[in-house]
Amino acid sequence: MNLINSEKKFPNPLHIILIVITVFVSACNPETGQKYETENWSILVNTKGQIVSWFDEINLQDVLLPEQESYLVSLKVDSSILHPVKAAFSEEDESLTLDYENGVQIEVNVLPRKNHISFDIKSVSSQEGIDAAIWGPYYTRLNKSIGEVVGIAQGEKFTVGLQSLNAKTIGGYPWKDDDFLPQMDIFSQSDVNNMTKEEGTPYTLYSVEAAKPVHNGSSLQAYVRNRDHDRIIENWGHKKYLAPAYDDGGLTGSKIALFGCPTDETLNTIGEVELAEGLPHPTIDGQWVKKSPVINSSYLIMDFDEQNIDECLKYTLMSGLNYLYHSHPFASWGHFPLIKAKFPNGLDGMKACVEKAEEAGIHVGTHTLSNFINTNDEYVTPVPDERLAKVGNSVITKEIGADDIEIEIDSPEFFNQFDNNNLRSVVIEDEIIRYGAVSETAPWKLLDCQRGAFGTSAAPHEAGETVGMLADHAYKVFLGNADLDREIAENIADFMNYTGVRMLDFDGVEGTSSTGMGKYGEALMVSQWYNHLSDDLKSHFLVGSSRTAHYLWHIYSRMNWGEPWYAGFRESQTEYRLRNQAFYKRNLMPGMLGWFRMTSSTTLEDIEWLMARSAGYDAGFAFVSDMTSIKENGNSDEIFAILNSWETARLAGVFIERQKEKMRDISTEFRLKKADDNTLELTQVYSHKFKHENKTRQPGEPLYSTFNFENAGEAQSMGVIITAKNADISNIKIEINNYKNLEFPLELKKDQSIKIADGKTAVVYDKNWNEIRSIPLQDSETAVQKGKQTITFDCGFTNAGDDASASVELILKGETEQIKMH
Repeated sequence: MNLINSEKKFPNPLHIILIVITVFVSACNPETGQKYETENWSILVNTKGQIVSWFDEINLQDVLLPEQESYLVSLKVDSSILHPVKAAFSEEDESLTLDYENGVQIEVNVLPRKNHISFDIKSVSSQEGIDAAIWGPYYTRLNKSIGEVVGIAQGEKFTVGLQSLNAKTIGGYPWKDDDFLPQMDIFSQSDVNNMTKEEGTPYTLYSVEAAKPVHNGSSLQAYVRNRDHDRIIENWGHKKYLAPAYDDGGLTGSKIALFGCPTDETLNTIGEVELAEGLPHPTIDGQWVKKSPVINSSYLIMDFDEQNIDECLKYTLMSGLNYLYHSHPFASWGHFPLIKAKFPNGLDGMKACVEKAEEAGIHVGTHTLSNFINTNDEYVTPVPDERLAKVGNSVITKEIGADDIEIEIDSPEFFNQFDNNNLRSVVIEDEIIRYGAVSETAPWKLLDCQRGAFGTSAAPHEAGETVGMLADHAYKVFLGNADLDREIAENIADFMNYTGVRMLDFDGVEGTSSTGMGKYGEALMVSQWYNHLSDDLKSHFLVGSSRTAHYLWHIYSRMNWGEPWYAGFRESQTEYRLRNQAFYKRNLMPGMLGWFRMTSSTTLEDIEWLMARSAGYDAGFAFVSDMTSIKENGNSDEIFAILNSWETARLAGVFIERQKEKMRDISTEFRLKKADDNTLELTQVYSHKFKHENKTRQPGEPLYSTFNFENAGEAQSMGVIITAKNADISNIKIEINNYKNLEFPLELKKDQSIKIADGKTAVVYDKNWNEIRSIPLQDSETAVQKGKQTITFDCGFTNAGDDASASVELILKGETEQIKMH
């Protein structure tokens, strides 16, 4: 939902003149504050460190929200927020100094550029007792569209935004100690100021971060956490979790940019900020990835290997897609060795597959689970890495032998948390031990222990040794701390650099919360991967993730959320997939529809339905299949041809907005076919679906079903699909408009279908759409005129239960438009 309120404008020219005079006088008065200017806008910071004007010089309006106070930098101390009480401005350089009531003094460098101004904390007199430094919130009037992740607030004509300029500056506000920002659809909240997810608010895979709606406007915000000491926080499903100290300079060095520009220049301006400030700026074939036509291209997911790569490439080429993606090539996560049976030549085998694909003009991608570490990986066995993430630590209070199954510990506080304790594992020196329970009273003991777990060696341990509770995940994996996550990121980059794989998804990236640093931990890992890529890979890659984040917006190419496992082809997470498109749009991200799965029984009609949605939202997708399903499905060749026609047309940009608007309605259906080498025909079709159930009626009462529908097109022969559901059916009879009869004196086995597509032939198919037999028809047998229609349908059921039925789909053509390919 992009539209919240219309942008407020000043009512008359006199008001505008008064504001201009006020800003000019203020800028000339050192007692009032300091004005910082760019080409198109300026801000005024007063002597209390408060931004009192954010002036759009193009449209002559102040975009600052007057009813809220916007401080340049505030401090979080325990549960209090301290605003500056004094600001002093340097005459020698572009800097200012902020004083706070607790005696802390912060020096901020200020550097105005063409369309943005950068601010960075140069020094802090003392960080002791400070939890975080907060940039903003900066409150604005602009709220036509708010990009909560990218950090923008857009009006009709002008956009303002905030960009964090390094990973430790988190886009957002310190609402939570775990730095895992509120994960909600903020626009569905009844109170947009309430950052606790309300009951009934849709679940999302994205967070409220650098921008958010407020009453009558929007806010922009970022913060940096002081990590110079260990903290015990609520995190990763645990009430108590040790967030260890992390040496990154603390508040010093935190840096942001504020920018403003005409709304239609927003994306270009962010690109300029990236280049000017040294942010990641990946490209594809020399073009910034955010503007590349490749960025939302669809891709084929097939688990290729050294033996079947040629066949997989064949179907990729047939589909017209340029990316082939492997869903699970690794024997373990952490070091990422390849599955030996699929890649007997290891990395060289994968490299050979990639090179063969590249020769065919196809790029290869793989899937991974970020910092998830399998229990058979070298980071776990035979000697566990000391950097495995830990929920917390205690010490053993009595010496134990290698066979002891009870371990006495000093404190149970981390070990008796079981809500997200999936492996129940602790580590003492080089041994991992699993435990069944914790004693309920002192002396505290780990009970029913399994020694030498996961291939580690059971050994005696002295009293006083540290015992660490290992963090884990429901996938039965361990996780890394910040240092290990960075090494794992380099492992992934090394794999890609060597093999030439150019596409990746950081699935499970929320696992980086095991660092105790939330979004910062996520940014550290992914940034390390990006920085470790070769120049060749940086010049052309596509990367997505299970989560997005403000800083990582610059690295991630796209998100592709939506899974096919939960319902039918058209029904699985459909509402969720479409709701995501609004999120992508307001955050300047390409549309993607998620994963769709082709099985042995997938229909042509389902594929056309998908491709119309893809064209309507200009959104790519992942097409998941496997060699068995492809070979069993009698429609396979035609399915891949349909993919090719639609995707080629979409990426060529041939569909106009009027057509796309229709295709965004999931109840509509279309067919696309090639008329000649330069012309496509787009036909809207109307699908009427009915169900004839196995009925028990009183003697003499008819058992047929009557269906009413309308032919919105011209006079034509109907398409008909009849499918036997949960039983065999026979003696199929259709009466059209009470006078025209169509009979099929045959038996359809369960899941078999009869399909009439051209009005001339009825074809009987098995459940996988392989042709069994055909029956010639006359055009007139399925012909209907324009307007309202009635059909009756009847059949006999064999081996039928209460759920036996026949599904009947009637397909009628509407308007056909010719589309010229560029």
